[in-house]
Amino acid sequence: MTPAPTQARTMPSKDKRWLIVDATMRRYGYSGSSLIETLHVAQESFAYLDEDALRFVASSLSLPLSKVYGVATFYHHFTLKPQGEHTCVVCMGTACYIKGAAELLAALENGYHVKDGQTTQDKKLSVLTARCLGSCGLAPAAVFDGEVAGKLSTVELLARVAKQVGHSEAGGT
Repeated sequence: MTPAPTQARTMPSKDKRWLIVDATMRRYGYSGSSLIETLHVAQESFAYLDEDALRFVASSLSLPLSKVYGVATFYHHFTLKPQGEHTCVVCMGTACYIKGAAELLAALENGYHVKDGQTTQDKKLSVLTARCLGSCGLAPAAVFDGEVAGKLSTVELLARVAKQVGHSEAGGT
């Protein structure tokens, strides 16, 4: 199931980073089984997956756009809009939820005036949630710039975020 040569496909723009994404798909023979790897490369190249990226990948891998979008929205690693300089992903899985994840998320919303899936106005912090981080023994858990922290209280969470974004206190500048 190999599509027409690269020249027949239209890259979303003349940005050379698309060549890296295309090379990944070509390496896997434009197989649908390369979807996750291709999305990783696209996100690493552009920092997020926009509609152009999803459409290009779907077309190139001969997959329905709905499948590509479904994979991109299922895994917490992927994001569909530009993120802040730092990220905090709060696990909302059953164990974390029972042990206070909702309170962690509320503390972030109140302290930084940002809701799940949003970025602060100063572009310093993006707050996200995940269905499960696979760190149930650490509940409640969050991921700060790729580093998992567990057994968090709201005070510890806000202190960690303040340190991360360079604010002396939640909501500070």
